[in-house]
Amino acid sequence: MNGSRIPKRRAALAAAGTLALTAASLTLQSAQAASGPAPSALSALRAGELAQHIAADLGPATAGSYYDASAGKLVVTVVDEAAAARVRAAGAVARQVKHSAAELASARETLAARATVPGTAWSVDPRTNQVVVTADRTVTGAALHRLQTVVAGLGDKARIKRTSATLRPYVAGGDAIWGSGVRCSLGFNVTKSGKPYFLTAGHCGNASSSWSASQGGSRVGTTETSSFPGHDYALVRYASGASHPSAVDLYDGGSQNISRAAEATVGEQVQRSGSTTQVHGGEVTGLDATVNYEEGTVEGLIDTTVCAEPGDSGGALFDGDAALGLTSGGSGDCSSGGETFFQPVPAALQAVGAQIP
Repeated sequence: MNGSRIPKRRAALAAAGTLALTAASLTLQSAQAASGPAPSALSALRAGELAQHIAADLGPATAGSYYDASAGKLVVTVVDEAAAARVRAAGAVARQVKHSAAELASARETLAARATVPGTAWSVDPRTNQVVVTADRTVTGAALHRLQTVVAGLGDKARIKRTSATLRPYVAGGDAIWGSGVRCSLGFNVTKSGKPYFLTAGHCGNASSSWSASQGGSRVGTTETSSFPGHDYALVRYASGASHPSAVDLYDGGSQNISRAAEATVGEQVQRSGSTTQVHGGEVTGLDATVNYEEGTVEGLIDTTVCAEPGDSGGALFDGDAALGLTSGGSGDCSSGGETFFQPVPAALQAVGAQIP
């Protein structure tokens, strides 16, 4: 491998913008339009765009949304008929639920204040209208009792899910992009002020200031910005001469071109590419997730059923040509399955001031 070149199989970032919806599909019309034709089938990415616009219009009147892949519909949860009518008028399916966005947010605040225990994570599941709290095998004894007590006090607004694995960042010592005794995976290529950079995980950026394309190879990039915990992204500036294509390696001899960044949607089928386990797929199960790693708390993550293992950190989460996330950490492995969390790409781009190549 040429040490001054990131090979084509490295993941690459695309445009930070999203495809525009037509004015008709974005405009939230009056409740009188609620009896109109049923919404047409949507792709997951288009449903995600519509979800953002509905959420911006309705604010706390919606308790979340998710994509129904079998029907090709966006389902938006609401607590009253007035909001439901506006959702239907916008082209989505409305479902009335018990708990408002404010109630679920309050439950999350209670968890943050009283149950921030290493080895736990939580996110809102809009399909069950609950905050789902994951506790790994390290949460035992007094810590587990404390967590159970807090969750019980939240009633049916929250539930606990146990995992026999351990929640951890997926950093390890070899492959893809090599740092000082660690290896991670390149996420997406970006530009900043006209110069080439790439995104990877923040806990990777914290671990090394210099990166190469092979163990002991020449330097291909230098960490410029790194955020972890709190968030989990890092911006690495390419050395002169390094290749930076806008594509994700599919590890089958091909690649997926990336042309934009987008927000993930609950229910969306996604893929992850990483240097340890290559390409695996799964479903988005939650957004704005909080993960309490041993190293600290990270917020605002994408929760998924995609598996990952050490060394996959920083790798690309994508749906078709859309860049969605950077691999942060999780539990399990790609033999038995697992739960993996991702730093959203749009938020990372905004934070570092980066844009499309």
